[in-house]
Amino acid sequence: MKKLILSAAIVLGSFSTYAATVPSSNEVVSNIVVQEEYKEVKLEQVPEAVKSALETAYPGAVIGKAYINDKKEYKLDIAVGDQKATVYSDAKGNWINK
Repeated sequence: MKKLILSAAIVLGSFSTYAATVPSSNEVVSNIVVQEEYKEVKLEQVPEAVKSALETAYPGAVIGKAYINDKKEYKLDIAVGDQKATVYSDAKGNWINK
């Protein structure tokens, strides 16, 4: 009789493992942040095409700092009046959305 009760307890206990919640594998977690390496350059090293594109797009904008990456893309910290922003451009003065 003890063996029968013990067997029933083991069988019933094993059913409870199927009732456990299993995390869904349908969830996609994407927290990948790719940080591009920009190196600061002197303002004199910024191409004229970039400077003229900046003046056309943001009249009166002043470049605070300029950076360049390996792809020859420029990151410019600018100020227009009391507003500050960061814009990206290639060497030809074409704007890049980032």
